Amino acid sequence: MASSNPRRVVYAALAGNLAIAVAKFVAAGFSGSSAMLSEGVHSLVDTANELLLLYGMHRAAKPPDAIHPFGHGRELYFWSFIVALLVFALGAGVSLFEGVGHLRRPDPMSDPLINYLVLGVSMLFEGGSWYVALREFRAVKGAMGYFEAFRKSKDPSTFTVLLEDSAALIGLLIAFAGVACAQALGMPRLDGAASIGIAVVLAVAAGLLARESKGLLIGEPAHPKLRESLLGIAAADPGVGHVNGVLTVQMGPHTVVAALSAEFEDRLTTPQIEECINRIEQAIKSRHAEVTSLFIKPQTTETWRARRRAIERANREPD
Repeated sequence: MASSNPRRVVYAALAGNLAIAVAKFVAAGFSGSSAMLSEGVHSLVDTANELLLLYGMHRAAKPPDAIHPFGHGRELYFWSFIVALLVFALGAGVSLFEGVGHLRRPDPMSDPLINYLVLGVSMLFEGGSWYVALREFRAVKGAMGYFEAFRKSKDPSTFTVLLEDSAALIGLLIAFAGVACAQALGMPRLDGAASIGIAVVLAVAAGLLARESKGLLIGEPAHPKLRESLLGIAAADPGVGHVNGVLTVQMGPHTVVAALSAEFEDRLTTPQIEECINRIEQAIKSRHAEVTSLFIKPQTTETWRARRRAIERANREPD
């Protein structure tokens, strides 16, 4: 599997969005295009989002301390959720407001040529940023499909940029269609309709980002392959009679806390069980550096199953 560099993705998107935002606002000022103004706001929001993601990545890299014994990995999840809110509130909200306003007061564009120039340059910049994000996303998705990888990804920095850039490219196409149709048909309202279309695209992107960020923020299990590997490592130890199960929580893109339940051989003494636990911990951490905290509990299979059944019953009960 190829290596991934999420920071490179974010930096590429930051540089592109900042340059594009300036160009779009200049074009909107000269032409009076509602769609271009919406696109300018969109790129400005995306620029702020990249800064928030970089801040979240910086905070998430801080080591554990007394107040946060499992590290600060969820800082990135929190700021990713804030990014989703900004895309919805500022990007989609301002685009919708501008579009409705232009439908009510359809002023004709004064210089549409500059819009075409800026849209063409923006597509080049956005396409470059989108390609970098897509390449990094491919490096970590493996054999999974794109939507499956998006749903199961534990690092929001890459998929956030990829989704933002995808929405940006769609928005540029809508803006181009709106400007072209408004000019060709002499119907300025189509420019406002394009702005509303951009708002819809941003709202959908924001909803997807918010849903995934929320799941990571409140706590998702690690990838099933990691859980299977942990069970296999523990079962391979000669002191383990039966591995009951393992619970995992993704605390950050590269941080996992795991709690493993196992039934040890009856012949083992307490010191021997401790040695067995140490062997399992060393074996797991040597193969999975992302498992930063591991708790192994000696427990009979009957006790484990009884507690799992109690949890399942509680989940089935109505709120």
